[in-house]
Amino acid sequence: MADDLSRRRFLRESGAAALGAALLPFPRIHAQMEFDLVVRGAMLIDGTGGPPWRADIGVTGDAIAALGSISPEQARRVLDASGLAVSPGFIDTHTHSDDSILRYPTADSRVRQGVTTEITGNCGSSAAPMSRAQAERRLEEPRGPEGGPFVWTDVRSYFNLLEKTGMSVNHALLLGHGTVRQHIVGQEDRELTADELKQAIRMVEEALDQGVIGLSTGLEYVPGRFTPPEEIAALAHVVARRGGLYASHIRNEESALLEALDEAIRVGRLTGVRVQVSHLKAAGRPNWGKQDAALDLVESARRAGVNVLADAYPYAAYSTGLSIFMPGWALAGGWAELEKRLEDAADRARIRKELIGRVRRDPGDYELIVLSSVKSERNLPLVGKNMAQVAGSWDMEPVDALIRLLQEEEGAAGFIGHGMNEANVEKVLAHPLVMIGSDGYSIAPTGSAARTRPHPRSYGTFPRVLGHYRREKKLFDLPTAIRKMTGMPADQAGIRDRGRIARGMKADLVVFDADSIRDRSTFEDPHRYGDGICHVLVNGVAVVENGVHTGARPGRILRGM
Repeated sequence: MADDLSRRRFLRESGAAALGAALLPFPRIHAQMEFDLVVRGAMLIDGTGGPPWRADIGVTGDAIAALGSISPEQARRVLDASGLAVSPGFIDTHTHSDDSILRYPTADSRVRQGVTTEITGNCGSSAAPMSRAQAERRLEEPRGPEGGPFVWTDVRSYFNLLEKTGMSVNHALLLGHGTVRQHIVGQEDRELTADELKQAIRMVEEALDQGVIGLSTGLEYVPGRFTPPEEIAALAHVVARRGGLYASHIRNEESALLEALDEAIRVGRLTGVRVQVSHLKAAGRPNWGKQDAALDLVESARRAGVNVLADAYPYAAYSTGLSIFMPGWALAGGWAELEKRLEDAADRARIRKELIGRVRRDPGDYELIVLSSVKSERNLPLVGKNMAQVAGSWDMEPVDALIRLLQEEEGAAGFIGHGMNEANVEKVLAHPLVMIGSDGYSIAPTGSAARTRPHPRSYGTFPRVLGHYRREKKLFDLPTAIRKMTGMPADQAGIRDRGRIARGMKADLVVFDADSIRDRSTFEDPHRYGDGICHVLVNGVAVVENGVHTGARPGRILRGM
């Protein structure tokens, strides 16, 4: 801000109370100090939730070396941030970029909205470890930019591949419980034997040794659906002992939301592990009234000493695979077994009946199920249509169209479900125990991603929170919004050197215009970058400058302790 009047306006609109403290002059940094880069003239929102304050930031190497009044002559390079805000780089606490970061290493959809760190491996599925069968399938399917396959085995070799490829964002990984179970018993619907549970525990310990930050479950998916709570607690004990995080896509986000949420909280109570409830929501119109009780459960557990938080994205629609509508018993054993069941008249009738009931509960109607991606060329024209439209074009009942599409795509069809309530979204986002996580991907409007119509959250989550929900809806002030994106997720994930602006912290920084930042990605036109992100630094290197990606790939693997 150029003068005190504009600075006072910035502070007033950000919701900060301590105007006088923020306007106090900062000491001039000793003239003999030199910096690789200085960010000058910005208002700092430091990630703690405290009021904004004004200081220049001196960066040396990959870290913040000084905060104060710094002369331009002390810098090899200066970024003028006058009239702008600067915050720690946004930490996307819930993403699924495990694979896509290899196809889109510049992570355009992430850094162009201010994200500097992604936490992947969520919802029970992680890229590593990979089974021999998975690796062999990859060898048959070109994935890399030069047409060659990306192949790895364990967490260590996956990290080595990421480092060799280079990334524009930092990357931390959760071990997927479903990935572990798939290794041991595939998609069998049964409990693990004692020996199999020991093997699962060894896999968790090995992954922690190799740098994952914790464990995730996807209990609404196969094989997570087949897992008893005791198995989860046994693995969470290992994670707790190592100071890791347990993130759970809970067993039910609809009619049994409260019971499923209580299950996740119980894991924290039994083991002492830090718990993160993934994308907290009450899905399906009949269940919208459960949202307040769900938030109350998280609050009461926290007061009782359970270290539990939740994450959420700023949209009233979710996105996942069509197979989520299938009953668990029908998916047991994999797609080959499902095909046999669909050929059996009695099984098909049962599947059909249960699908109708599931869609009725969530999202509520076939018109609310919008196809976002398919694997086959023949069904590509269906992307962007809802299941009622697909059924009309095929001249069949919607439930039969859904089954046919799943069969033709072998389960590899994604959709967007418009099954949430906007008032609930606002309650969840505003809650002090909820962080921001996109549930999205590192992609760009090129290559295979351009053939899809993804959820806009991959491009617009953080600008949408800062623009629509902070500036327009006034759900929270600017320091609170930034803390939900920086300091809170850093603490939750155990990332000690990021998430705050302070001397000695890594120089992951976002410079943005608080008055104009907004999302432009929509459900109809999702591949659009937001406005208002001016500069993004990752480990002291400019990845976005004047709103343009520089092509730099300074991202690092953030390994757990």
